[in-house]
Amino acid sequence: MRLVERDYEILRAIERWRFCLGRHIRILAGFASERTCDRRLKTLKDETKYIDKKYILYGVPALYTLTPKGKALIGANPRIDKIRVDQITHDIAVLDTVAYFTLKGIAQVKQITTEKELHSENGFSSRKHCPDFVIETNNEKICVEVELSIKGKTTFSKNLQQNFINYDKQIWVVLTTSRKILNQLENHKQMYPNIEIIYLEEVQNFVKLNRTVSKNTKP
Repeated sequence: MRLVERDYEILRAIERWRFCLGRHIRILAGFASERTCDRRLKTLKDETKYIDKKYILYGVPALYTLTPKGKALIGANPRIDKIRVDQITHDIAVLDTVAYFTLKGIAQVKQITTEKELHSENGFSSRKHCPDFVIETNNEKICVEVELSIKGKTTFSKNLQQNFINYDKQIWVVLTTSRKILNQLENHKQMYPNIEIIYLEEVQNFVKLNRTVSKNTKP
């Protein structure tokens, strides 16, 4: 099988985010149709063995991950990424948010730094908090946090403070039903005016309704 540049884009996207769903790969790698994307993923799984397809949670679509062979091909760290079952729903929401920003033309893939990459820059032994991802565009550095469960008030306040110091804007993606999180964010807005709130339901509905690829999604 002859690999093309888009195949490498698929592998790099999976490596950067630890795993992807098919819908995320379709957007991040610039596929115009769901069928074309699914056929290419099947080929990369069955013929080349560069990726794997795992069903881990009931009701959740298959997760695409890199095999050791796939990691070696793109020169990635050979360590197999551990997928935490309790984090899968959160991580899917993060990827939906990435898709949302790229489809809206707010950011291109190359302007996004993942949490995994941030931890790598800091040293994996560091306990420093990192946002879910960071966007650098229009001379702005924006951090994005997808918050689905309430943290302790001290930890939450510390993260808000660090984000205020380190970034021009901090965008928090939350559920409309997360009243405690929303109340905490609203209470901190006067102290940290760079806070912006987006609802996850809006994000996921937009991605569902706009699955055609934006020209801004190409790396």
